[in-house]
Amino acid sequence: MTGAQWIGTVGGVGYMRPASGTWGSAAALPLAWLLYIAGGVWAVLVAIPLVFAAGWWATREMTAGADNHDPSEVVVDEVAGQWVALLPVVIGAAHAGVPVLALWPGWIVAFFAFRLFDIWKPGPVGWADRRDDAFGVMLDDVIAGVFAAVTVVAFGVFYHVVLI
Repeated sequence: MTGAQWIGTVGGVGYMRPASGTWGSAAALPLAWLLYIAGGVWAVLVAIPLVFAAGWWATREMTAGADNHDPSEVVVDEVAGQWVALLPVVIGAAHAGVPVLALWPGWIVAFFAFRLFDIWKPGPVGWADRRDDAFGVMLDDVIAGVFAAVTVVAFGVFYHVVLI
């Protein structure tokens, strides 16, 4: 496995079937937890653009000369997008001074909301996906992650303001 394949498939996770994108999103969760444990919110914030850049390069390398610029085995984009979706959770845990896993409902909402927006591709998510290049492969998942992060915040506000 080349370096680009290792990064693009997140160590081979992208070869898991069915639903390789869902497997990539699932793999992002323990990686985010490890980042948070190792360095807090800042580690996650720094890792997102680093993974975006590495994923852009890996996707470009893996798709060079191919007709398909978004092969299903490339799941590094799901990792970047899922980490964006988790930002309200890690920031919220740090702000509240609680273990990040104590906000487990936020993890669940982030995962499912990200998968919804990544598959559905509304508005700017679809626009980025239609770029049909390596940058678009990465960008559509980051935008889906932003939509999912907003959803996480909305669910958190609903829970803490309306239900409690």
